Amino acid sequence: MKEYLHHAVAGALTSLHYPAADIIFEKPKIAAHGDLTTNVAMVIAKSVGQNPRQIAQAIVGVLAVDSTKISSTEIAGPGFINFHFTDNYVLDSAKSILQHGVNFGRSAVAGGLKTNVEWVSANPTGPLHSGHGRQVILGATIANLLEWTGHAVTREYYFNNAGNQMRTLAESVYARYRQSLGDDYPFPPEGYQGEYIRDIALEIKAEKGDSLRETDPEKTYFKKKAEAWCFDKITKTLARLGVRHDVFYNEDSLYSSGKIKEVVEEFRSRGLAYDNEGAVWFKATAVGLEQDRVIVKRTGEPTYRLPDIAYHREKFRRGFELVVDIFGADHIATIPDVLAGVKALGYDTNKVKVIIHQMVSFVDKDEVVKMSKRSAKVYTLDELIDEVGTDAVHYFFVMRSANTHLEFDVALAKEQSEQNPVYYLQYAHARIASILRFAADQGIRVDDLAFLFTTSRFELIKEREEIDLLKILLDFPEVILSCAAAYEPHRLTTYLREVAEAFHRFYHQHRVISDNKDLMQARLAVCQMARIVIANGCSVLGVSAPEKM
Repeated sequence: MKEYLHHAVAGALTSLHYPAADIIFEKPKIAAHGDLTTNVAMVIAKSVGQNPRQIAQAIVGVLAVDSTKISSTEIAGPGFINFHFTDNYVLDSAKSILQHGVNFGRSAVAGGLKTNVEWVSANPTGPLHSGHGRQVILGATIANLLEWTGHAVTREYYFNNAGNQMRTLAESVYARYRQSLGDDYPFPPEGYQGEYIRDIALEIKAEKGDSLRETDPEKTYFKKKAEAWCFDKITKTLARLGVRHDVFYNEDSLYSSGKIKEVVEEFRSRGLAYDNEGAVWFKATAVGLEQDRVIVKRTGEPTYRLPDIAYHREKFRRGFELVVDIFGADHIATIPDVLAGVKALGYDTNKVKVIIHQMVSFVDKDEVVKMSKRSAKVYTLDELIDEVGTDAVHYFFVMRSANTHLEFDVALAKEQSEQNPVYYLQYAHARIASILRFAADQGIRVDDLAFLFTTSRFELIKEREEIDLLKILLDFPEVILSCAAAYEPHRLTTYLREVAEAFHRFYHQHRVISDNKDLMQARLAVCQMARIVIANGCSVLGVSAPEKM
């Protein structure tokens, strides 16, 4: 409809000899103001030199629209033009939900754009904690949204197993191993304190006894064992949530393959690297930053910037046309340096989309849940899953915009009431499934979408709650498109809440199962449409759509 109206309004502007304009249509916040509205009259008012309402009146006066699609056009406020759809248009359009079924909402708008989404990438130094959950779910949902809009998505995890953190991990496990043997061995001051370090150490003791009391300076066995243990724990937690990655990219491979050195050499060849005080510096000021940056310390160890630049170079060399990075707020200061380095190597950083999410806090019955490793409450992501379930984890972590602080209400997530948004949504789906099961038991072919499409008498759907429900269901494809384009899955949770509310209003006002078989089948078709939209939306979110509750 937006495309149809855009063509009509553009034609009106041309016939009135008004300048071409960016014509935007939006859904009014108040239903009485119509189904779509445009402010084009206000946009061109200055260049035309007329009052916006006068311009709007002129546009409406010459506007040619199909009366079978648009029931009325009105001017509101300072010059908005509001359009009201006919019920017949809504009914005819809604049939497409039955036609597309599980694919309703999918599109090929991205044209198979080769897209890399990298997220989680937590250091393999311990289990995922609850705070990681926001990025885990945000990334998974964004990847789903991009896939639904025609991107060829590669889901990637950057496996950080190089650098000082891994040495510290090895030292920590070795210290606990020695202590488990009864040795008075000091624990490293900056070591990892979690109980899981003891678990790893005890596993090593069970396998090797005291044979590793004397080990190499790098404590290689302890590093490899701890890394494998942590990585196994992380992947199992992700699997519990149904979160998958296609590629686990090993940071260490950037070193072993010489790609780190290649980047430094390329910077030098471009006059963008120099030596100073024993360190290698990236001449960041030459590419727009305020200060040059150290990329190799005087010890010979690269700073975090260098492997990140090399890693992004590899993404482009692997042929990705869009690179999506999802980071926590603690990365915000490092991103400009990395992007500057990538741009200096000749790559288009406009093809890199960086999404920063803010931190998350947890409350349970108005009490803050401490994330301390010694806390008996919620610490690990596994413990959060155990407490509230996978569906609540998926839904709650994307309920708010990524750029705002998220307060995860543990008690609400466990509550089985309309106050719990995921329960309310799933209850709507379960209620529809119950109605459809009952009808199926009566011999009605409710699961045959083609049958419902071709034989239902949709002209019997006339009540306001029915039409309103269908209107909001028809918004689903555009909601998916807008969520994907803005990388904002929280919009989908808001929309699905509105769908559930609209269905419940319809259900409470109008009896579905009745003696009027034609009306009953038409309303069952409406129920099936609502079920499809809710199920498809839940699929994008990674939330189950239960048949019973």
